[in-house]
Amino acid sequence: MKSHSGAQKRFKKTSNGKVRRQQTKRNHILTKKSPKKKRQLRRAPLVDDTDRDRVKRMLG
Repeated sequence: MKSHSGAQKRFKKTSNGKVRRQQTKRNHILTKKSPKKKRQLRRAPLVDDTDRDRVKRMLG
C-alpha cells in the first residue's frame, strides 16, 4: 500500500515507534505572539494515543 502523502509531510516516526507532530499557531501572524509563546511552540509533541494507530497506518 502507498503511504498517505499528506501525512508524510506532517508526521515523523521516532526510533521507538512513536509519532511526532508539529504545533499549531506557528505559521503566520507571529508579531503579536510573545517570544515565550513562540519558543514553547517549537517543541514537537507526540501524537495522542487515540490517533496514533491511525497515523501509523497512513505512514505505511
